[in-house]
Amino acid sequence: MEIRTLKYFLEIAKTENMTSAARNLHVSQSALSRQMTDLEREIGKTLFIRTNRQTLLSEDGLHLARRAEEIIALVEKTEKEMHDEKDISGEIHIGAGETKGFSLLCEAMKRVQEKYPHISFSTYSGNATDISEKLEHGLLDFGLMFEPFSKERYQYIDFPYVNKLGLIVKSDHPLANQKSITEKEIRDIPLLVSSRLNDKKLFQELSNKEVEALKIKGTYNLIFNAILMVNQGIGSAIAIDGLINQDNNLRFLQFEPEINLKMYFVWKKNHIHTKASEIFLEELQKIIQDVRN
Repeated sequence: MEIRTLKYFLEIAKTENMTSAARNLHVSQSALSRQMTDLEREIGKTLFIRTNRQTLLSEDGLHLARRAEEIIALVEKTEKEMHDEKDISGEIHIGAGETKGFSLLCEAMKRVQEKYPHISFSTYSGNATDISEKLEHGLLDFGLMFEPFSKERYQYIDFPYVNKLGLIVKSDHPLANQKSITEKEIRDIPLLVSSRLNDKKLFQELSNKEVEALKIKGTYNLIFNAILMVNQGIGSAIAIDGLINQDNNLRFLQFEPEINLKMYFVWKKNHIHTKASEIFLEELQKIIQDVRN
C-alpha cells in the first residue's frame, strides 16, 4: 500500500466522484479506477459504493479514510522533522484539554520563539482520550491532560496548577448568587457534562448516587458549545474553573466540598524528540520550576 495510493483514495473520498478526483490529481480516470480496484483487492474489502453519479465510501472505506489521514499526517510530519534537523526549526504538536493551565504552555511557546523564530506550534484541543490516541499514533509530541490516564505508558511532569470542579450556571439561575454548590443541590438540576467527566466514579463522588440518578441532559467535549447550551437554558454545565468570563451572564459555582483535578504534561515513553521539542520541553520545565519556587 503506497502513500500515493492513499492520497488518491482520499481525493475520491473528498470529491465523491471518480472523474473529479482524476481531474484534480492530473491522472486519467481509467488509471485512477484501476488503482482503486487494486487497492480493494490488496485489502480484501469493498471500499466504495459506486453509482452512476457518485463514488461513495463504504463502511470499510470510511475506516480506511480515517487511518489514511493519520498515516499521511504522520509521514508528512516525519518528513518535516527530518528536514528540520538541519537547523533549529520545525513544528511542535501539542494536545491539551481546556484549562487556564494552558497559559504556561503559551509562555514557553513565546520564550522559545523569541530565541528560535523558525520553531512553530500546532495545538489540538481535546479530552484525554483524544490526546492519548494521537500521542500513541505519533500525531502529537506532547499532551496536557487531566488525571486519570495510563501513567505507565507515558513520561510526565506534574503541572503546578490544580483545577477546581464546579457548575456553570446562568446569572438568573436561582443559585447564581452563591459562591459554591453542594452535592445535594445538583441532584435536581438539569446537567451538561463533559464526555471525559461522564463516569460513575466522578458522579458518585459528587452526589453519592449512580449516574442514572442525576438529570443529565447532554454531553460536550469542548466548553464553547456547552456555554451556548447553558445560555439557551438547556442545562447547567459541570466544568473546571477559569474557563468563563464571570462579567457576562454566566456564573461559576465551585463544588463544596472541593473536587480538584490535577494536570500532567505528558509524552510517550521512548519517544524520540526533535531538537525543537527538546528546546520547548527544557523551557517549560524552567517555567514550572519558577512557578513552584
